Amino acid sequence: MNKLFKPSFLLKNKHVQTLYSSLFRKIPTHSFDIEKFELSDGDFIECYWYNKRDKTRNKPIVLLFHGLTGSYKSPYIQGTMSELHKNGYDSVVVHFRSSSGIMNKKPNSYHSGKTDDAMEFIKSLIEKYNDSKIFGVGYSLGGNVLLKLLGETGSLSSFTAAVSVSAPLQLDVCSEKMNSGFSRLYQHLLLKDLNKSLELKYEMHDMKSLINLDKKDVKNLSTFYEFDNAYTAPIHGFASAKDYYKKSSSKQFLKHIQTNTLVIHSLDDPFTTPKILPSKDELSEYVKLEVSKHGGHVGFIEGSLLKPKYWLEERIVTYFNEFV
Repeated sequence: MNKLFKPSFLLKNKHVQTLYSSLFRKIPTHSFDIEKFELSDGDFIECYWYNKRDKTRNKPIVLLFHGLTGSYKSPYIQGTMSELHKNGYDSVVVHFRSSSGIMNKKPNSYHSGKTDDAMEFIKSLIEKYNDSKIFGVGYSLGGNVLLKLLGETGSLSSFTAAVSVSAPLQLDVCSEKMNSGFSRLYQHLLLKDLNKSLELKYEMHDMKSLINLDKKDVKNLSTFYEFDNAYTAPIHGFASAKDYYKKSSSKQFLKHIQTNTLVIHSLDDPFTTPKILPSKDELSEYVKLEVSKHGGHVGFIEGSLLKPKYWLEERIVTYFNEFV
């Protein structure tokens, strides 16, 4: 059990931890340097640098992978980038397709196991900044993508170290969890954005012929399983939602990771259950698992309600400092 994170009594509630930053955190608006990165299949992603990269310096670069429907606007992204900047790191948000606010060109999008776009961007970084160390941080879905990528690349990984936060390590279990109790509210809110984005695809592509779903029926997709079975799986080449969950869950890749990696998780995460946590023999010697009793989903806030302290951001920087 992680004894490093100790929230105050009023911040122990899992929903307060999960929602506090989105509802109350005020972060100064920052201007980003936007890089439109062209992908090999003719599509693109937008990568937001916290500051314009100074090519004459070899400061370490941190890649941030956001969660489902997240972006550079997410408080956890902006807060971490600010903390990284204060500690001498350059950082860039690697948006998944369409996540920056501009719809991608292809009928497909992104999912919990799609690592190829990130791999292309990482390769370009290595070519441009071969003297800089590269680190990675992934949150929720982005954490699953990062862990899967690290497992897939093994000893060929380009990362010096990485941190995964609140990742849905076992997607089928998490899908069931999100369709139960209060978690259904989070599912409802996220699906509103996902369904809206899918409806926009119908204006650009013949989605009916691609996924055999009428546009009018998109609004009826009320669970992650239904959405993934109707769109995510078929458009990305999976046989079904179950097939997608099985192949994309990062838990099975943890034993193949050969990059120093910190996995941060809380037992009260309303998006997951303790059932997804890996056993010791499912982890490689490079993976360190820190589990807290409290913390919610991408929360981990100490201090008080009026004077919060964002422990997670400090923990990420502290971990990376071990390898600089």
